[in-house]
Amino acid sequence: MLKNITGALLVLLLVACHSVTPQGYDVIIRNGLLFDGSGEPGQRTDIAISGDKITRIGDLGKATAVIDLDAFNQVVAPGFVNMLSWAPVTLIHDGRGLSDIKQGVTLELFGEGNSMGPNNEITRMIAQERINKGPYPYEIEWTTLGEYLQYMEDKGISPNIASFVGATTVRVNSLGFEDRAPNPQELKVMQNEVRVAMEEGAMGLGSALIYAPAFYAKTEELIALAKVVGEYDGMYISHMRSEGNRLLESVDELITIAREANVDAEIYHLKASGRSNWHKMDQVFNKVEAARAEGLKITADMYTYPAGSTGLDASMPPWVQEGGYDAWADRLKNPEIRARVLAEMRQDTNEWENLFYAAGSDGILLAYFQNPELRQYSGKTLGEVAALRGSTPADTVIDLVIEDGTRVQTIYFLMSDENIIKQFSYPWLSFGSDAGAFDPVVASQMGTTHPRAYGNFVRVIGKYVRDEKALSMAEAIRKLSSLPTRNLKVPLRGMLKSGYYADVVIFNPATVTDHATFADAHRLASGVNHVFVNGVQVLKDGEHTGATPGRFIKGPGYKGKNK
Repeated sequence: MLKNITGALLVLLLVACHSVTPQGYDVIIRNGLLFDGSGEPGQRTDIAISGDKITRIGDLGKATAVIDLDAFNQVVAPGFVNMLSWAPVTLIHDGRGLSDIKQGVTLELFGEGNSMGPNNEITRMIAQERINKGPYPYEIEWTTLGEYLQYMEDKGISPNIASFVGATTVRVNSLGFEDRAPNPQELKVMQNEVRVAMEEGAMGLGSALIYAPAFYAKTEELIALAKVVGEYDGMYISHMRSEGNRLLESVDELITIAREANVDAEIYHLKASGRSNWHKMDQVFNKVEAARAEGLKITADMYTYPAGSTGLDASMPPWVQEGGYDAWADRLKNPEIRARVLAEMRQDTNEWENLFYAAGSDGILLAYFQNPELRQYSGKTLGEVAALRGSTPADTVIDLVIEDGTRVQTIYFLMSDENIIKQFSYPWLSFGSDAGAFDPVVASQMGTTHPRAYGNFVRVIGKYVRDEKALSMAEAIRKLSSLPTRNLKVPLRGMLKSGYYADVVIFNPATVTDHATFADAHRLASGVNHVFVNGVQVLKDGEHTGATPGRFIKGPGYKGKNK
């Protein structure tokens, strides 16, 4: 009897001690205005992290932690998602992903048409030769897309990463750069490559249809590949065939692919390009809303600038580019072919996306050159460079592509600020930079770039929420976090909830600002003070800690052991 009473007293004593002993955590963030990513208004509260997960939200009182942050006068939000990132190569060279981490980005999505795998022996050799000539040389140490993504996690990266398998990549593996449809056997090989990628963790299928050789793919080919993605509950995401003269027809094509393949579909960087097409944006909205009412899950992402960035290949007809760069450059040296290309560049057309005509020579800003002798032109308009060289703008485009040995990275001013504001009002629209993740000290040595690489995400908060009041803070954070993770079907990310992975950004809403401009692009954003990825602090008081806790985030079809 005495033994039982003693045992009971001991239990009561332990319970009493536990109730007054502060619980220890790895991280406590106190007094912040917390927006959980749901779109609901923020609340002033505390959040605790243990290991890689959020373990408690609420008043934490006297609880202790290894890292104890006071976030008074700051917003605490889920980490931001970059739905269109071109950082797969820059992260090989510098895993910090500085320009994006400084904006609160904790998940990077790759795969706009081209992906880092799968590679067969021929395409691997071609790619390695091209890579060795570029600004960021590296060795291809993988064959499949899943192997690349795991290689990156093992190497060490600050943000989480995920990827779509590129429709262009699987096409080139089977057809090279030919302008033709795949035969039945080739299509089966392409479908199997998509299937393997999905089981390795790809998010879905990504296409970029204004560029050769992707331009050569017919709708039926894309449906056949997207059907494989549908088997794994993945997404079809596309830089559509046109964002200009055939914008509406291209939206119809994307919706048709979604319907026929039974997949969710997203429009990459939604826009109406060229002044004569700006009025079409309302019709685009109507088409997407009608498809959604039909039961199709159609979404889109955007960047927050009136200019896009791609190569000078988008200033020339796709037919001249068949066979890849070397064949393209050789054709341009033929006087008769050159004359035909020049004539087509100067004409408006519905047959291909002519950004030379749409932007005009003064609306084309030359960004990056591989040839050091041409880097004097970086940051100048095409019109200015043509005048300096004593040539016409169209001739200058052709000459620069030949002399540089690349498609020449270029900025095209094409969009309407009014349409950008309109897009914010649609609840199915998230954000992507369509850019790499850079260290400005290194990147600035190679020429200029689009400012979206340094400012796209903080621009949403600073310019469009705080300054222009185009959307609320709660809605902006939802679009930056839980909307894309739900579209991607990524579990336990994109919100601040107990049990979710601790991807957290803390910023000052009064000071968060993008500083990069078209004239001075390599400038890091400010106002984001702390960033955690999987519970590890990668940004502290605005400075990168050097930590690389990023992970390979698997898609819904992943067949491996761990998600």
